[in-house]
Amino acid sequence: MRGLRPQAVAARIGEIAPGTARFVDQWPTGQDVEILPPVRHALAEIGVRYLFSEDAPTLLPFASQLFVAREVLVRPSRWVWPRWIPTPARRFRTRQQVAFTNALRPIVRRRRSSGPLGDDVLGQMLQPSARYGLLPEEAILDTLPGITIATFETPSRAAGWILLHLARYPQAADRVAAEAALLPADPAATTSTHLDCLQYTQALVREVLRLHPPSWLLTRRAPRQTQLAGYTIDAGSTVLVCPYTAHRDAREHSEPDKFQPERWLDDSGSPAKPGVFLSFGTGPHACEGAALAMAMLTLLTAQTARCYHLSEPPGPEPSYQVTTFEGLATVGLRLRATLRS
Repeated sequence: MRGLRPQAVAARIGEIAPGTARFVDQWPTGQDVEILPPVRHALAEIGVRYLFSEDAPTLLPFASQLFVAREVLVRPSRWVWPRWIPTPARRFRTRQQVAFTNALRPIVRRRRSSGPLGDDVLGQMLQPSARYGLLPEEAILDTLPGITIATFETPSRAAGWILLHLARYPQAADRVAAEAALLPADPAATTSTHLDCLQYTQALVREVLRLHPPSWLLTRRAPRQTQLAGYTIDAGSTVLVCPYTAHRDAREHSEPDKFQPERWLDDSGSPAKPGVFLSFGTGPHACEGAALAMAMLTLLTAQTARCYHLSEPPGPEPSYQVTTFEGLATVGLRLRATLRS
């Protein structure tokens, strides 16, 4: 998708950075805060604005309800119902999808009939392509709800792990803060050049994603019979790929259980090497939003470390609960922020 390509994201860094700065500015200091809800809200604002620009305020409430509907739908249950049974959770999700579509439809029609299409992702989808021509309205309306949720659902899970590591590894956080000190005072003036200079920060984000990939289990279907590690995979078979274990392969990562962001600053640790880094998938089915997610997470990490020292609440128990259903997340994560001097 054109609007999510790395060069498209790079051109709009100045629109992404202010949202991460607002999140930092609104973090109450000196108290233990359950941090995932405000992280999710901040990333939802950034993601929806990236997709829809000036129409984002209209669509953000519907996007938030779409997320709630998905959370209700994937919540573990003692009963496994066939997909055709309209359970309450499925009916709730359908209602929220219809509400989002009903809010989006007049925006699509207005842009096509009377105004500029826009430079955001919606505008890119409204422009005819040389290969497919003009996308039908229903194709746009069917595609965008899933993309909208994807812009903040998985990044929110990743952000929880990143902030937890800033609290647990203060020396790494100090190094991130030193890089972030070079960011412009006005977040809107941030450019892709500034983002590229946050090399250690990006390495830290990648290392956390290596250790705690928010999508810890992927599925792929073999289109034809093939050989894999001495096994025959028949055509049509579903293959489970586990980034969590693959990222701990000592053949690819020395001391694989150790948190070591520096490994990504070395050419030998390049995420471009096939199979080394799977947090965004790989190959033709890799996540199209990887560049946007990395930009949001890198800037959120940098802005947070520049302003605050983070710490976990004292006590024998961790301040979060690890969940694995639908993603590796730190549910209930509580952190305390104190201002850097």
